[in-house]
Amino acid sequence: MSVLAAGARAAAHPRTPTAPCTCGSTPLADREDATVVRHAGTVAKAHAPDTDPAALTLRMATAARVPDVLLPPLTPAPAALHGRLVTFWPYGLPVAPDDPDAAPWEAAATLLARLHRTPVPTGLPPMRGPAKAARALGRLRAALRGTPHAAARPVLDAWATLPAWARAAAPMPGPPGLCHGDLHLGQLVRHPAPDGPWKLIDVDDLGAGVPAWDLARPAAWYACGLLPPDEWTRFLRAYRQAGGPAVPADGDPWAALDVPARALTVQTAALAVAKALAANRPLDEVEQAVVDACARMPSVVPQDPGPPRPAPGIPD
Repeated sequence: MSVLAAGARAAAHPRTPTAPCTCGSTPLADREDATVVRHAGTVAKAHAPDTDPAALTLRMATAARVPDVLLPPLTPAPAALHGRLVTFWPYGLPVAPDDPDAAPWEAAATLLARLHRTPVPTGLPPMRGPAKAARALGRLRAALRGTPHAAARPVLDAWATLPAWARAAAPMPGPPGLCHGDLHLGQLVRHPAPDGPWKLIDVDDLGAGVPAWDLARPAAWYACGLLPPDEWTRFLRAYRQAGGPAVPADGDPWAALDVPARALTVQTAALAVAKALAANRPLDEVEQAVVDACARMPSVVPQDPGPPRPAPGIPD
């Protein structure tokens, strides 16, 4: 953390590297897969140890190409720091976690629609959403080796009902779209802070894939009763109004959303059970809700999404 903070400080003040600095460094995240520090208007992110440098560079270049959608990086490629790849970004003001009524659902949906309508850059790796879901199931299985948990069985059974592509066991169906790969409200910031336009952040999972995956988390929350219907309606309406190709322009969207929403529900439940096992505690109400949703899944055959509809101005 201290080394990363020093890197952020050097990136924030490149013209006066030896001058005294009174700006404090603020940790924003410290997880196994990412450590993030802010210094003044610069954010430094240390990526997961197994991050592919070539893939990350391509993802950064994509963000730089669509600055009206994705927060662009401050440098074109990652730097190496203590065996980790580090990238530098301008600071943006995140969504207030304690003010759910101010959640920018329309902004998130509109940004997704713009992203999905952008042609996939040549050579961009696959979107990593299914791979993250598979990793969550691996984490759950590892946690179960020492301690069984009754909630694990419905999660594993629901996972088994998903098509191979949603379990990262086969290529995703096409034609591919440009996808964020891990959309949630924590991936939006206002830049310039504090009242600039909303931008999407975090390119680690960005890639070519099934655009409906990016709508899957709010869809899953809605299906589990965790997202109020009016908020889901606002999100879906804004996505359609912006010409998003992941779902039909009108009518029932669930033929496209069903499999991705199931996959995100199983991923969330797997992580919840694994964390409960690690902490030796019972599931909380929200965690139990997603496990209960998994228990209902095997009774209904999942609907695989068809191809996304063409986006205006972009060839099929």
